[in-house]
Amino acid sequence: MQTLGALLLQLMYLYSFLIIGYILLSWFPNARESSLGQFLGRVVEPYLEPFRRFVPPLGMIDLSPIVAIIVLNLARTGVAALFGLT
Repeated sequence: MQTLGALLLQLMYLYSFLIIGYILLSWFPNARESSLGQFLGRVVEPYLEPFRRFVPPLGMIDLSPIVAIIVLNLARTGVAALFGLT
Protein backbone atom coordinates (compact mmCIF):
# COMPACT_ATOMS: atom_id res chain seq x y z
CA MET A 1 0.00 0.00 0.00
CA GLN A 2 2.89 2.35 0.60
CA THR A 3 3.91 1.99 -3.03
CA LEU A 4 0.46 3.16 -4.10
CA GLY A 5 0.66 6.08 -1.70
CA ALA A 6 4.10 7.05 -2.97
CA LEU A 7 2.84 6.87 -6.56
CA LEU A 8 -0.14 9.09 -5.71
CA LEU A 9 2.15 11.61 -4.04
CA GLN A 10 4.43 11.73 -7.08
CA LEU A 11 1.48 12.15 -9.46
CA MET A 12 0.06 14.99 -7.36
CA TYR A 13 3.50 16.62 -7.27
CA LEU A 14 3.78 16.33 -11.05
CA TYR A 15 0.27 17.74 -11.48
CA SER A 16 1.21 20.84 -9.50
CA PHE A 17 4.09 21.40 -11.93
CA LEU A 18 1.69 21.01 -14.85
CA ILE A 19 -0.46 23.75 -13.32
CA ILE A 20 2.59 26.01 -12.94
CA GLY A 21 3.59 25.32 -16.55
CA TYR A 22 0.09 26.19 -17.72
CA ILE A 23 0.21 29.44 -15.76
CA LEU A 24 3.59 30.35 -17.26
CA LEU A 25 2.22 29.84 -20.77
CA SER A 26 -0.12 32.77 -20.18
CA TRP A 27 2.89 35.08 -20.08
CA PHE A 28 3.75 34.41 -23.74
CA PRO A 29 1.51 35.44 -26.63
CA ASN A 30 -0.31 32.55 -28.32
CA ALA A 31 1.52 29.94 -26.22
CA ARG A 32 -1.74 28.40 -25.01
CA GLU A 33 -2.77 27.83 -28.61
CA SER A 34 0.27 25.64 -29.25
CA SER A 35 -0.03 21.86 -29.03
CA LEU A 36 1.64 21.87 -25.60
CA GLY A 37 -0.66 24.63 -24.38
CA GLN A 38 -3.75 22.80 -25.62
CA PHE A 39 -2.61 19.57 -23.95
CA LEU A 40 -1.97 21.33 -20.65
CA GLY A 41 -5.33 23.08 -20.95
CA ARG A 42 -7.15 19.77 -21.36
CA VAL A 43 -5.33 18.32 -18.36
CA VAL A 44 -5.38 21.32 -15.99
CA GLU A 45 -8.55 23.31 -16.76
CA PRO A 46 -11.03 20.78 -15.31
CA TYR A 47 -9.25 21.09 -11.96
CA LEU A 48 -8.90 24.89 -12.10
CA GLU A 49 -12.46 25.69 -13.17
CA PRO A 50 -14.15 25.12 -9.77
CA PHE A 51 -11.60 27.41 -8.13
CA ARG A 52 -12.28 30.14 -10.68
CA ARG A 53 -15.94 30.11 -9.64
CA PHE A 54 -15.07 30.92 -6.02
CA VAL A 55 -11.90 33.01 -6.27
CA PRO A 56 -12.53 36.26 -8.15
CA PRO A 57 -9.65 37.73 -10.17
CA LEU A 58 -7.91 40.82 -8.85
CA GLY A 59 -7.86 43.02 -11.91
CA MET A 60 -5.91 41.07 -14.53
CA ILE A 61 -4.43 38.63 -12.00
CA ASP A 62 -6.11 35.25 -11.57
CA LEU A 63 -5.39 33.89 -8.10
CA SER A 64 -7.35 30.67 -8.52
CA PRO A 65 -4.30 28.60 -9.64
CA ILE A 66 -2.51 29.56 -6.43
CA VAL A 67 -5.47 28.41 -4.35
CA ALA A 68 -5.69 25.24 -6.45
CA ILE A 69 -2.02 24.43 -5.82
CA ILE A 70 -2.45 25.05 -2.07
CA VAL A 71 -5.43 22.68 -2.00
CA LEU A 72 -3.45 20.10 -3.97
CA ASN A 73 -0.58 20.36 -1.47
CA LEU A 74 -3.02 19.92 1.41
CA ALA A 75 -4.38 16.83 -0.35
CA ARG A 76 -0.82 15.53 -0.71
CA THR A 77 -0.37 15.97 3.05
CA GLY A 78 -3.57 14.02 3.63
CA VAL A 79 -2.52 11.22 1.30
CA ALA A 80 0.88 11.03 2.99
CA ALA A 81 -0.76 10.77 6.41
CA LEU A 82 -3.29 8.23 5.16
CA PHE A 83 -0.61 5.93 3.77
CA GLY A 84 1.84 6.57 6.61
CA LEU A 85 4.42 8.29 4.41
CA THR A 86 5.23 11.20 6.67
